[in-house]
Amino acid sequence: MQRRRFLGWLGAAGALGAVPSLVLARPKLSLERGADVEPLTLTDAEWRERLSPERYRILRENGTEPAGSSPLDKETRAGEYRCAGCDLPLFSSRTKYDSGTGWPSFYDHIQGHLLTELDFVLLIPRTEYHCARCGGHQGHVFEDGPAPTGLRWCNNGLALRFVPDATS
Repeated sequence: MQRRRFLGWLGAAGALGAVPSLVLARPKLSLERGADVEPLTLTDAEWRERLSPERYRILRENGTEPAGSSPLDKETRAGEYRCAGCDLPLFSSRTKYDSGTGWPSFYDHIQGHLLTELDFVLLIPRTEYHCARCGGHQGHVFEDGPAPTGLRWCNNGLALRFVPDATS
């Protein structure tokens, strides 16, 4: 668990330019927008009106929040995690786990609701993922997660909105 915490810190520091880049795992993913997802396109002014400055920086400018800053990392209730930009469900609480990195992490996502692309911020390609409806930056996916997928969808908490089940 310490290794993941260290890699999470190092990845965040690298994104801020504090350390040299590292070679991190790059999953081979092929994701397509689901038939139930209608793209949402807004102007920059509309996004700024809709989102707080912190959420705008993460969702629209591919920012990263500090590790350990999101209360969603410790959220344990049943429910779903939705895009904070457009409310599209992205993850179920059934796939959430404590990765020890300081960011909400999931081993699987709702099919058709995330799209991936290569990210070269650390100069080494990483797999970044975005909301399939609004294109909002969510986080990065790595190949160090638990069974059954072996993936860790490492998400910015500010990019998500948690909706608890009615029974929670």
